[in-house]
Amino acid sequence: MYAEERRRQIASLTAVEGRVNVTELSERFDVTAETIRRDLAVLDREGVVQRVHGGAVSNQSYLTAEFPLHTRYRSAATAKSAIAQAALSFLPVAGGSVFLDSGSTINTLAGLIKDLPEARALSFVTNSLPIALDLSSLGTINVQLLGGTVRAITQAVVGDTALRTLALLRADVAFIGTNALTIDHGLSTADAQEAAVKSAMVTNTRKVVVLCDSSKLGTDYLVSFAPLDSIDVVITDSDAPASYVDELMERGIQVIQAG
Repeated sequence: MYAEERRRQIASLTAVEGRVNVTELSERFDVTAETIRRDLAVLDREGVVQRVHGGAVSNQSYLTAEFPLHTRYRSAATAKSAIAQAALSFLPVAGGSVFLDSGSTINTLAGLIKDLPEARALSFVTNSLPIALDLSSLGTINVQLLGGTVRAITQAVVGDTALRTLALLRADVAFIGTNALTIDHGLSTADAQEAAVKSAMVTNTRKVVVLCDSSKLGTDYLVSFAPLDSIDVVITDSDAPASYVDELMERGIQVIQAG
């Protein structure tokens, strides 16, 4: 196991369990205690965990940290473009319906969808203001924006009105973004209201396609909104650790590494 992958798993364990200790981690990963201390020091510098005597505790500010869309667009932009391009192959046939979640990678996908002639034969439902505006700008694509309260930081619509509408809908495919993906915690995000909308989309679709660049693998955020057994496809990038990809595939998930 590479050091980066081990650190991702340590970050995930710390996020889920709240606290880890050097001795248990050393035994779990079959490395020396000094190696684990170095791993924890790196994670502490990155703000993922906080070092304490004998181990580390989760950094709650990390688990709830959110960045505005314009900042997210700049993060892993090349990977997100490749992931979005690969996601196009999962669009349903003419007459099909699509859920588009909020988030920077899904926004990138929407930009590609807008230019497809076949998109005019599909129906789209989204809780993202930017996506709704982008898809509707040509006036030829059927797009429904969910009603509710707008979260300023993500420009996503959330709340009871959105959830009640989703409960009445059924899509062929849902393209879902996530802040994090781990084997134990599944998909997670920072805000409970956004998590509720994401969960409703996952529940009310026939196929779940997750768009997740490799920097999000092995990390956890505060609110889990979908377990791995609810996912059909994960599209990530070529930097995803091979062992992580293998474990997802062993669980029956189709994994595509774009780029």
